[in-house]
Amino acid sequence: MEEIQSILVGLELLSAAADTFDEATENAVRAFQQSRGIGVDGLVGPETWQALDGARWKLGARTLYHSVPTSLVGEDVRALQERLLEMGFDSGRADAIYGPRTARAVAQFQREVGLTPDGSCGPQTMKALRRLGRKVVGGRPQWLREAEAFRQSGSSLVGKTIVIDPGHGGAEDPGVIVPDGPLRWTEADLAFDFANRLEGRLLAAGMRVHLTRGPSPARPMTSQERASLANSLGADLFISLHLDGQESPAADGVATYHYGTGSGLTSTVGERLANLVQREIVVRTGMRDCRIHAKTWELLRLTRMPAVRVDLGYLTSPADRERLIDPAFREQVVEAILAAVQRMYFPVEADVPTGSIDVRQLRLALASRNA
Repeated sequence: MEEIQSILVGLELLSAAADTFDEATENAVRAFQQSRGIGVDGLVGPETWQALDGARWKLGARTLYHSVPTSLVGEDVRALQERLLEMGFDSGRADAIYGPRTARAVAQFQREVGLTPDGSCGPQTMKALRRLGRKVVGGRPQWLREAEAFRQSGSSLVGKTIVIDPGHGGAEDPGVIVPDGPLRWTEADLAFDFANRLEGRLLAAGMRVHLTRGPSPARPMTSQERASLANSLGADLFISLHLDGQESPAADGVATYHYGTGSGLTSTVGERLANLVQREIVVRTGMRDCRIHAKTWELLRLTRMPAVRVDLGYLTSPADRERLIDPAFREQVVEAILAAVQRMYFPVEADVPTGSIDVRQLRLALASRNA
């Protein structure tokens, strides 16, 4: 408990350590969980502890190297990856994991500055990193490659792979729960219904679709497991569906999240997908626009394809809830997401106005193609 509090103090989430796990500590843990995209329960379980343990490391505080089979993880690794990317060395996505790609980028940097290219980041490598400035301006190589891959893949959805991730799931992880008279609405159930409807629409448009879970999983899935599944399937896109909850019933609206850091490092293709999904939903449904936001949440950070998380409304808002429990409204949202996915594959110069795609034509186009 003392170690947990000292980390929270170092992160400036707690003013001082105490002898007990008091209310201030619980609130600090909740704030940390919210910032990292972990389930906000105020408890320090395995996922929260792993994130806390990684957050305490500052770049230069320890020697970094590629460790097998368990890789080094931490905020210092992410800071190193961002620094390498700014200098033009391809360490891949800044996922805070010191894997082989990061080690290769460090070795390449070491070779260029005359150090032994051993792929580890110790005092000499840190000294060289601090001495040299940024090389890359106007975009980073991995995002440029990602954008070019999208451009070359063509505008058709046929044959492309998408993973749909209904948030939460199972008796142990229902997400937001709202009693409504004799009924009981849960985030997990509604998110699965959205995902199931979206799966049907995307399949009809010719995509290969995978859901991360069924309607009643035996146990909760972690963000790491969901990201690993999408990576193993070689998905082209990843969309996670959630609902939100807030103590105030006045909170309402839809928001979309993509990978990005506070320093401005962002997935440009993921940001475009987030923009398209957000705008299509807002225009087609009239929901409050809570905009898009960059986050370093595990689900967005560990996926190797453009990924977004969509919070489709507040289940705790009477106005949002009335719409969310309406199957016709859920179909509207699904059509909006389908239109956004199709627009992702249009060249920017051939894009169409928001809300103008008739998604029924996508299925007809596929049918005529197969005739």
